[in-house]
Amino acid sequence: MVTSRLDSEFLRYLVTQGWRPGDRLPSLEAISAEIGIGVGKLREQFEVARMLGLVEASPKRGIRYLGYEFLPAVRMGLLVGLALDRSAFDAFSALRIHLETAFWDEAVTLLTDDDKARLRDLVAQAYRKLNHGRIQIPHAEHKQFHLAIYRRLSNPFVLGLLEAYWDAYEAVEYNTYADYGYLQEVWGYHERIAEAICAGDVASGKALLTQHMQLLDRLGVSHEFPVSVEQFQGEAV
Repeated sequence: MVTSRLDSEFLRYLVTQGWRPGDRLPSLEAISAEIGIGVGKLREQFEVARMLGLVEASPKRGIRYLGYEFLPAVRMGLLVGLALDRSAFDAFSALRIHLETAFWDEAVTLLTDDDKARLRDLVAQAYRKLNHGRIQIPHAEHKQFHLAIYRRLSNPFVLGLLEAYWDAYEAVEYNTYADYGYLQEVWGYHERIAEAICAGDVASGKALLTQHMQLLDRLGVSHEFPVSVEQFQGEAV
């Protein structure tokens, strides 16, 4: 069984109890007595579970089970990798491009009218920042725009990897890149992508996404694209 491969009595306990997100767990002392390990060792295993995003503890609410998400684990590993070698961002960014491209058709067809309206709203918010008297970098809108396209996917691993990309993007400080011409070009692509999605033109949106991704070369991020822009343009005709 998969559970037997977990090298932690506390993790095995968590996954076999049928807890629901938000459920309150017994005290560490009670769990220690139930699973038969010392409180000191249990605290160490609890900390691992906390870093994986599975549990939280507070003086008022005690220990609560949060449920499973892939993001905490991949974020931790990714940030360690970047701390050791900043150029690792290029490799992860290439993975993100392949993911967004591979899941584009499935993700876009799942979007609701409200989701599509949200994409247009994010574009409008970004232009308000760019056209303000004191220009602001619309990084939050950039992150939300891309994640909003894939939010309906029922694949926690794809979503976790895509969310982790933006943590890495911020860690290497690309969110502070402020060349005005570059930002205008980025949001020009976002606007056209949103309009293609709203029009139901999945292929044209995908072609625009690929062209948009190539702008990352301006930031010094080298990529190998899954297919050429010309191929996507051919598909969209």
